[in-house]
Amino acid sequence: MGNVVVCDHPLIQHKLTFIRDERTDTKLFRECVDEVATLMAYEITRGIALAPVRLQTPVGPAEGLAIRGRMPGLVPILRAGLGMTDGILKVLPAAKIGHIGLYRDPATLQPVEYYTKLPADAGERLLIVIDPMLATGGSAIAAIDYLKRQGCRDIRLMCLIAAPEGIAAVREAHSDVDIYVAAIDERLNDHGYIVPGLGDAGDRLFGTR
Repeated sequence: MGNVVVCDHPLIQHKLTFIRDERTDTKLFRECVDEVATLMAYEITRGIALAPVRLQTPVGPAEGLAIRGRMPGLVPILRAGLGMTDGILKVLPAAKIGHIGLYRDPATLQPVEYYTKLPADAGERLLIVIDPMLATGGSAIAAIDYLKRQGCRDIRLMCLIAAPEGIAAVREAHSDVDIYVAAIDERLNDHGYIVPGLGDAGDRLFGTR
């Protein structure tokens, strides 16, 4: 089964408190999401393979380490995943970026795909699927389904907050995908929102309703 990693660094938990607070305005919310994404990027890339590299310092020859193969790719789920993408790019500025557009049908709570675009070599990269909220798991599963249909196999999922139901659903559908979260909350409510959660991440990021 894919691992579930809770990124519990004190700075992440501190900033997550502001993200949850309903009094946090759009500017501060966006900044904190960006900062948490940067901090989580260190954890999700911890196991990336390295290769030795010979180099010359100003003093003499040395051996360093560099990422082996292609840089990871980022795949934000539109639209809320965009709010975390720039934060990850601060750590991985050479990453290629794909996009998967999904929205949740309010009646069925099922994801509906409306846009997809991937780097041509996506199947040769570690791909990080980005979505702030892992609620029912429907959007994440649909996104990973799509990536696997395109031949992608090395996939990780990054979320701010997850519900136990969403984690269980993703693990059942894609047992090979590791899940990285900043917090696991109590449950889903009758409308498919995470409790206590943070509300609608997309609306709070972009100032919409």
